[in-house]
Amino acid sequence: MLRERGIDATATPGGKGQFDVVRDGELVFSKHAVGRFPGEGEIERLVGA
Repeated sequence: MLRERGIDATATPGGKGQFDVVRDGELVFSKHAVGRFPGEGEIERLVGA
């Protein structure tokens, strides 16, 4: 879905239920910080898709 919008994304396994989204070296979403997984379309909005 992101590639269709010209965004190259890669999933990297983490530990302890970690779910972070990093764009251009900047953390834009952290499940640990907000206490939840991202909602529908939230990641696309955060990365500017």
